Amino acid sequence: MKTLLHVGCGHSSMADLPKYFHNGQWDEVRYDIDPAVSPDIVGTTQDMSLIEDGSIDAVYSSHNIEHIWAFEVPGVLAEFRRVLAPSGFAMILCPDILSVAQAITEGYLNKPVYLSPAGPITALDILYGYHHDLARGNLYMAHKTAFTAETLGEHLTKAGFGAVSIGRDRVLGLHALAHRQRLSEAAASEMAEALLPERQHLIELIQYHLPAA
Repeated sequence: MKTLLHVGCGHSSMADLPKYFHNGQWDEVRYDIDPAVSPDIVGTTQDMSLIEDGSIDAVYSSHNIEHIWAFEVPGVLAEFRRVLAPSGFAMILCPDILSVAQAITEGYLNKPVYLSPAGPITALDILYGYHHDLARGNLYMAHKTAFTAETLGEHLTKAGFGAVSIGRDRVLGLHALAHRQRLSEAAASEMAEALLPERQHLIELIQYHLPAA
């Protein structure tokens, strides 16, 4: 079995993850800051010291990285890379601030831009955090930084990931697939095709590669 570290799992389960992980070959380890969601490991993305170096085959992080301060981003991405096996990869989802800015210019600051399982989401929610979570006192759900496809790609390559594919979707989100080791462009594209089943909803796909050693 391969090990999938589900960072910021919340109440979601394996069934909510991309179909790539539904083939029966993955063992999910749930990781969250909130003990109330019954994670296997309680911890933060800033300190993942409870997880051994190179012990994880894949990291899945959906809408967590925007909850940390900008200065913490390099350290968090370094932690993601540290826990990955040499052939491992991280899949990171977060808002696309470029698309959010465009939505605001079109009058969507306080209007729903899409419907999520939690309810309607406005541009203001994406900028600062979902207001219902914050009103319940979950202040760790506040948004503290933001990314475009280009800046997220730069952060991932600076963290040492060898090949990065990033898609911008039609609901103001980014999907990053970052491999710990270098891959050819063809291999990176093949993995992106397999791991981004919503590829038909992407409006752009960008790839970054570290220079050859």
